[in-house]
Amino acid sequence: MGPERASDRDLLAVLISGGSTTEAERRAGELLRVFGSLRGLASATPRELEALRGTGRGLGRVSALRISAAFALGRRMRSALVQRGSLLKTSLEIFEHYHERLRYLRKERFLSILIDAKNRVIREELVSEGTLTASLVHPREVFAPAIRESAAGIVLVHNHPSGDPEPSPEDLEVTHRLRAVGELIGIRICDHVIIGDGTYVSFLERGILPPAPLGGVS
Repeated sequence: MGPERASDRDLLAVLISGGSTTEAERRAGELLRVFGSLRGLASATPRELEALRGTGRGLGRVSALRISAAFALGRRMRSALVQRGSLLKTSLEIFEHYHERLRYLRKERFLSILIDAKNRVIREELVSEGTLTASLVHPREVFAPAIRESAAGIVLVHNHPSGDPEPSPEDLEVTHRLRAVGELIGIRICDHVIIGDGTYVSFLERGILPPAPLGGVS
């Protein structure tokens, strides 16, 4: 049976032992029960995986690192397509680029993607990490890199650790503030995409930002 048809427990057992054994399968099943799902397990640190060892359900250091590395590689593979020169056309594309990378994080991570007049990615910037507030996401931190790079527009991306991408009052406040600053200096906020668990909200699609699709940055 190939890996595509194997169960979550069987795949974890291979990572734990290097081959599917009864003990590895038992430990894999226990990990899924303790963390609730692959989502919960993906957000665990190697130290947390090791810490369960005393209960008979945890892992040795090598196995813990192996599982953490497997999840990290999966996230990196899904997000590796966002490179300099990549073309962004839709909010769905942004979600697909960032979903695996952000969906399991326990803290909110706020990113800005600088794009040129043809919607090609210039670079990505980490603006802040932590609970989103207007003071944490300061316009200076968002627009200074954009000015240096002569960006035509900015796409905002952040995650909701709860898995629910519905915008909070703080999300709306930050977005409107950045949009106002962008209009003053001539750098458009093209979209703000909130990443949830398997879903997203686009401020452009919702009409919260004016209808200037990614294909129409000027």
